[in-house]
Amino acid sequence: MITRRATFAGLAASALPLTAKAQNFPNRTITIVVPYPPGGPIDALARLIAQEGAGELNQSIVVENRPGGSGIIGANAVARAEPDGHTLVLGTNQTHATNQSLIKNCPYDAVRDFAPVAGIAAMPHVLVVRKSLDVVGVGDVVAMAKAKPGALTFGSTGNGSGAHLAGELFKTKAGIDMLHVPFKGLSPMLTELLADRIDMSIAPLPGLIGQQIESGSVRALGVASAQRVPQLASVSTFAQAGVPGVEADAWSALFAPAKTPPAVIERLYRVVATVLSKESVRTAMAKQGIPAALKPPAEIAAMLPGEVEKWAAVIKAANVTME
Repeated sequence: MITRRATFAGLAASALPLTAKAQNFPNRTITIVVPYPPGGPIDALARLIAQEGAGELNQSIVVENRPGGSGIIGANAVARAEPDGHTLVLGTNQTHATNQSLIKNCPYDAVRDFAPVAGIAAMPHVLVVRKSLDVVGVGDVVAMAKAKPGALTFGSTGNGSGAHLAGELFKTKAGIDMLHVPFKGLSPMLTELLADRIDMSIAPLPGLIGQQIESGSVRALGVASAQRVPQLASVSTFAQAGVPGVEADAWSALFAPAKTPPAVIERLYRVVATVLSKESVRTAMAKQGIPAALKPPAEIAAMLPGEVEKWAAVIKAANVTME
């Protein structure tokens, strides 16, 4: 017969390994997996967090790029890693929201298989149009699209990309029809926009500031965020322009495997919070068009199901499929 005292003793014993892991954390190098190739904004952000966070933890932090499968390869590797806080992934709205509906038989569950550590950034998407398009605001784009359904073209960085889904969200909320033109990345899409061969795109801000928007090569008409962004203070949000509901921030957040001890999560969150509070870090992020957006684990956990559901509806309505 198993006594209640024996049962409690067994539970206490089973909790010891997790408690010990939390108390000894970190006891080796921490790896932040970036599920994308080197050189992009997510990679740059991870390296900034790693560089500054290592000093706060008094432990080395390395960045490992594991691209492929729209971020699935890297994210899934972390989902299956030991839940001790030493292996993390810098996830995005793609890896932890849209992939659930875009990828058939996605090997992980964005909500169940991860423990959120901290929200880090929210990169706005901006509606930009070719210089010669005869519009001055979002309302003009809507009017033109309604006058000639399917005539306007919007480019994206690929089927199922953030730019693609932001465009589909705009179409749905504005009640318009435009032709989607996918490209293999931001650079070829911008080349066609600058050459006046496509009309517009709702693209991530980091790839547009500086040479494109500030030089006047393209014109920014609307920000797909809840608030205006400092880099484009004169550009209204879609809601301010009369089309509410078009919010498509390309957010990024740090995740650990599910069942990582809460004490470890809390330690990591405090480190990220300290790093993001540094003026030098926030300045470096702002220069790349990446606004810092610190969020605690509970807020990320509460947000995720809604994000998955929101983009699932957009994907279904637009019948978006991956190539």
